[in-house]
Amino acid sequence: MKKIKLLLKMIRQIFSIIISFIVNSFIFIYRKINYLFSIPYLIGHRFKYFFKETNDVLREAFIALLICAIGDLFAGIILGNMTSFLAAFPGLLVIIPGAIGMRGNIFGALGSRLATNLHIGLLSPKFKRSKILSENILSSLILTMILSIFLAFLAKGICIIFGFESISLVDFTLISLFAGVISSVIMLPLTMLISLKSFENGWDPDNISTPVIAAFGDLFTLPAIILAVILVSFLSSVILKYSVFIFIILIAILSFIYGIKAGGEMKKILKQSTPVLLVCSFLGVTAGGFLNNSINTLLKNPSLLTLVPLFSGESGNLVSILGARLSSALHSGLISPVLKPEKITIRNFSIIIFLAIIIYPIIGLLAELSSKLLNIPGLGFIPIIGISTIAGILLISVMLLIVFLISSLSYKNGLDPDNIVIPISTSVTDSLSSLTLISISIMILSLLNL
Repeated sequence: MKKIKLLLKMIRQIFSIIISFIVNSFIFIYRKINYLFSIPYLIGHRFKYFFKETNDVLREAFIALLICAIGDLFAGIILGNMTSFLAAFPGLLVIIPGAIGMRGNIFGALGSRLATNLHIGLLSPKFKRSKILSENILSSLILTMILSIFLAFLAKGICIIFGFESISLVDFTLISLFAGVISSVIMLPLTMLISLKSFENGWDPDNISTPVIAAFGDLFTLPAIILAVILVSFLSSVILKYSVFIFIILIAILSFIYGIKAGGEMKKILKQSTPVLLVCSFLGVTAGGFLNNSINTLLKNPSLLTLVPLFSGESGNLVSILGARLSSALHSGLISPVLKPEKITIRNFSIIIFLAIIIYPIIGLLAELSSKLLNIPGLGFIPIIGISTIAGILLISVMLLIVFLISSLSYKNGLDPDNIVIPISTSVTDSLSSLTLISISIMILSLLNL
């Protein structure tokens, strides 16, 4: 009898375990199915929350990027139609990315400083004459002269090292400096106007001024270079050409010494910006070297040449927006200079990624569309959109981390991110954008046998 009771008890326990297992299994399956069905809701809710929090930023930044894309498109069209010009002045392509980048670096940093000073109340929105404003203007002009000369020497050096056929050092220097001065005359008032008007209209200058300033820099640099080449061609006398060469170098050196000895904000800007911009110039010329090394591919595919300023410009704009936002957030104490991204930093990353997913296919479309309208040989919409999108997403994925590290480390070491982040990050972007774009282009062109 005892054995029967034990057997029944064992059977009940087994059934209880089986029933419990079945019930728990169904509950587990139900929860997983319920979770799977809730994923679209959770994603939708997060997207809704993301767009609600960042709606103004996305709208302002996207409008700015579209405006910039138009400016970069004109620059691309000019470059796409410069094939005979580039052939006539060998080595000139080496200096173009550096010159474009320098304009964006100097005046983008100026716009970022003006934005920060407007944010924290050190600068009046009316831009009345003040010491801080005067020092910012003069330092930008001095940096333009110094960097233009350095850029020319670097470009000639790259041509010699890699055996590129090129114009003389004197011609490089005069073209670079004349182009810098011409574009600066336009860029200085434009930078001030854009920073002021964006602030007056309640837009965040970090989302508007930096990319728009960079776009204008891209737009005016190529015509300025063309005009500079024409001016240099008028200097037919060798003695006159060398006299001007020596004179402008002396003026640049004396201006720099004056700026350093003047002290105050000017000394701070020159002291912090010059080493950074020298590195940036090197990166810019390196980008030019990448392009010049692939000059045959670019000349055979003018629509790809049209894409170069668009791709480089929009990549730099996305990076500049992130750099300016992180800089202002560090100055305002919204984020800490730590090496682990905080919630606000991650949100800024999400903004840039979202904008990148939209903007890169658009610029590929614009590059090919302009080629079709101007009867320039094109690659086709799908290949060039694919090149732009794949290269862009790869580039931005790397640049997010680089910009974040530069921002945090510069602020942590007592340096002003406004003088450091945008110049370095955009120059790294210019260099990597050329390498990435050319690499992806060659890969896709070889796959499609184009």
